[in-house]
This record gives sequence, structure tokens and C-alpha cells, in this order.
Amino acid sequence: MVARRAVTTNGAAMRTRAPQPSRFTSRAVLLSIVLLVLLLAYAYPVRVYLAQQAEIQSLEESQQRQSVKVAEMEARAKKWDDPEYVISQARQRLHMVLPGEKPYVVVDPANSQETDPADLPGAPKPPRPWYGKLWSSVEAADKR
Repeated sequence: MVARRAVTTNGAAMRTRAPQPSRFTSRAVLLSIVLLVLLLAYAYPVRVYLAQQAEIQSLEESQQRQSVKVAEMEARAKKWDDPEYVISQARQRLHMVLPGEKPYVVVDPANSQETDPADLPGAPKPPRPWYGKLWSSVEAADKR
């Protein structure tokens, strides 16, 4: 094979450069397409996997909170097996006394004044019944 030289218009020989190979060959393009397809194919399962791991972690935390709550409730239930605790709760909650004891109730005069909640300033007024609203609209129409 003989290398050709380009000839200019005045007849002098001109140097030419060798053709540069392209940067991306068909193999490189095909390989990049295959890698891109694999990346896209694995993206969704990885996302699902991470979501499931987060859900598992939150469920385990919830389970730990529930087990602590169950342990607290079991401890409260065990207290009721003690007769002294039952008696103290009956005195405190139900104001019961044992036979032979005299109960005393201290009345605070500051708390004995009962006030109607509707009388307080800024308190919401109780809703009127439907027939009251209807009659007031009839009266308002009659005044016109």
C-alpha cells in the first residue's frame, strides 16, 4: 500500500495527518448501554430493599416500646395482689373506710362555690335547639 500525498494547486506536496481512531468504539457504546440497563434494572429492587429494612427497623422499635408497656402493666397488675394496696386504693379512690373507723371529709370553702360554666366570660354559649333557631327566624321575618 502506498501512502498518498495531497497535492496543492501550485503542485507542492502537502502533509496529511493519519486518521484518528474514534473515542467510542461500538463495543464501548454497547458495554455502556448494557451497564446502564443493569443499573436501571437493579435500582427498583434496591429501593424496595431499603424501604423494607426501614420498615423492619420501625417495627422492631415499636415492638420494644410495646414490650416495655406490657412489663409496666404487669407490674401494676402484680400490685393488686397485695391486700394492703387494695385497701389503700379503696380508701383513696372510693373513699371507703374499714369497720370501726370514722371518716372525715374536709370541705374547702373556696372550692364549694359552684359556678355555671356559661356565666364565665369568653365561655362558649350552649347551642340552641333546632326549633329555637326556627322560631327565632320566624320572629325575625315577622318584624320586617
